Amino acid sequence: MKNWLRYSIFALLGMLMQPAFAAEWLPEPIRVSSHAWAWIGPYEGPNKANRGFRMNLGFVTGKDAVAVIDSGYSPEMAQAMLRQIRKRTPLPVRYVINTNSQPHRFLGNDVFREAGAEIIAAREAAARMESEGAGLAAAATSALELKEGSIQAPKAPDRMIEEGAPVAIELGGGVRLKIIHLGQAHTRGSLVVEVVPDMTVFAGDILYGGRLLAVLPDSSLTGWIAAYDKLRGMKAKQMVPGHGEVAPLASFEHPTYRYLAALKSHMDKAVKEGVDVGQATADFDAAAWKNLANFAELAGRNASLAYLESEAEGF
Repeated sequence: MKNWLRYSIFALLGMLMQPAFAAEWLPEPIRVSSHAWAWIGPYEGPNKANRGFRMNLGFVTGKDAVAVIDSGYSPEMAQAMLRQIRKRTPLPVRYVINTNSQPHRFLGNDVFREAGAEIIAAREAAARMESEGAGLAAAATSALELKEGSIQAPKAPDRMIEEGAPVAIELGGGVRLKIIHLGQAHTRGSLVVEVVPDMTVFAGDILYGGRLLAVLPDSSLTGWIAAYDKLRGMKAKQMVPGHGEVAPLASFEHPTYRYLAALKSHMDKAVKEGVDVGQATADFDAAAWKNLANFAELAGRNASLAYLESEAEGF
């Protein structure tokens, strides 16, 4: 009895003395539909305090299996996601879908791979993960102020999605995912995931709500606008954006579509009239979006990159 009691005390002390990273630091996911859950992130950039959690992530449960939408900014985040999934279902995680090639969408891949998941990404996204993965992992390590080498680039995705017909994944019990490649938008190889029969779509970074979207050197405003238009044709009651709250597509009209359309139209006109990038950027009236989070950091850069795209299209 004494040995049993001693073992129990040591076990309890061991649990209490677990390092901070083993605690439940990731916010609880919210249930967004009958079979889908989402972690809704804040708007600030990745840092030591938030451990890189500043985006939306999700998972979908069927009768037989679970699919994860984006694997997070680090193995630590992926482990926290997996723990929270396990609180809600014992079903195996068989799939991880990376909606694009940004580090917060794929740096946790290997944690889920080790748990038995197949990793799925667009071919263009997978190519960037391979060519820039080490650098993106090093940048994430630095942003989170971790020991050098703490975050490593994951192995290549297992399945590549091409543009064309949607790819279907069955999770059992009539729950099916439709993975749709929408081309180059926020990045090359943008994927969205429709949850059938929930009429819910994980739209990744094609949609932003509550904060100003980020135009990247890899973005295409032309493709992004076209991708948004394709979302209009989907029978979805609600969209899970890459950043912001879950809402019907109409809620993203102002922060995403109208902003992109206004920016593209202005820069196309400026290039046609021979206005230089500095003047065109200064002349763009972004007042309608100034109340969005991250406006000060992103508005000028977005305008400059939009000009460069219009200029390239003009040649």
